[in-house]
Amino acid sequence: MSEVRVEMIRERLEKEFSPTALEIIDDSHMHAGHASAGGAGHFTVKIAAEAFTGKMPLQRHKMVFSALDDMMPSEIHALSIEANTP
Repeated sequence: MSEVRVEMIRERLEKEFSPTALEIIDDSHMHAGHASAGGAGHFTVKIAAEAFTGKMPLQRHKMVFSALDDMMPSEIHALSIEANTP
C-alpha cells in the first residue's frame, strides 16, 4: 500500500509543479502502531521547483499541502516537506 501512496504523491506533485528534483520517503515504518494514523502513512517530501521562486517556506508548504489535500488524512497522516527552488 505504501508504494501506491508514494506513486500517488509523486504523480500529483509532478503534475502540479513539474519539479526539477523530487524525492518521496515513506517514513511509516518509524510510526508502526501509531493508532491515530488510522492506517494512513507518514512521508517526507523533498522537492525543488521553479513554482517556489519568491515564496516563503510557509507558502511553499501550503502549495504542497494544497496539491495533496484530498489525500489527507485518508492516505497521508503526516507529511514533512523540504521545498526549495532549483
